Amino acid sequence: MKKEFDLENPLIEIKHLQKVFGTKEVLKSVDLIFPQGSTTVILGLSGGGKSTIIKHIVGLMKPTSGDIWVDGVNVATCSEQELRAVRKNIGFLFQDGAMFDSMNIFDNVAFPLREHFDYSEAEIEQRVMKMLSMTGLDAERVSKLFPNELSGGMRKRAGLARAIIMEPKIILYDEPTSGLDPITSDLITQLILDLQEKLGVTSVLITHDMKESFKAADYLAFLFEGEIIEWADNEAFKNTSNPYVRQLLNGSGEGPIQFSD
Repeated sequence: MKKEFDLENPLIEIKHLQKVFGTKEVLKSVDLIFPQGSTTVILGLSGGGKSTIIKHIVGLMKPTSGDIWVDGVNVATCSEQELRAVRKNIGFLFQDGAMFDSMNIFDNVAFPLREHFDYSEAEIEQRVMKMLSMTGLDAERVSKLFPNELSGGMRKRAGLARAIIMEPKIILYDEPTSGLDPITSDLITQLILDLQEKLGVTSVLITHDMKESFKAADYLAFLFEGEIIEWADNEAFKNTSNPYVRQLLNGSGEGPIQFSD
């Protein structure tokens, strides 16, 4: 049964987002909505600005122009205090997990709680172990290990535990299955779906993995030359006649997208 989402009142809305670095216009005019409780996958060519979009959502970058509304707050213009409040409701899974090598996994996952809240150590321990278990890890064993002692898939899971430790409304995933074998990639994707179901989060994924994209996504957006040239639900995106998207789906070098030597 197809899920229904409120498209009129999205949790995140990007309007006319432009980002220029020096003389390079990475984002020309991006318009996107992310309905509450949905998973949206942003696709595009390497270096095309996909990660730049999600860095704007969390306020790690300020736009050259445009607006980014997150749960009623325009993060493009809000104060630092307002931005801190917004970030409490956003979990961010970086491509490499972005773990602190000098901390064990327990302290890595606990870090956001210690930064933002005054929980007792007993409360922190309870929440950390719960989140590690929720991501499918052996919490008792893994919590004592250091990042360099984990496999790539386990680091991604530990990073995800840290991303959800504050029970956010929004989770941003930057290449969550990058560098993983197909079986582990599938497990991570299933985990993303499970978390959406259990926590009711709104998820935004940046990925090149088409198989996992269609498995995870309620909506897909294609970023090309700084603009979103296609946005549709899963089924409509698969069946689009857009020649740029068709070339992407077919994995072909033949089509309107031209690659320089």
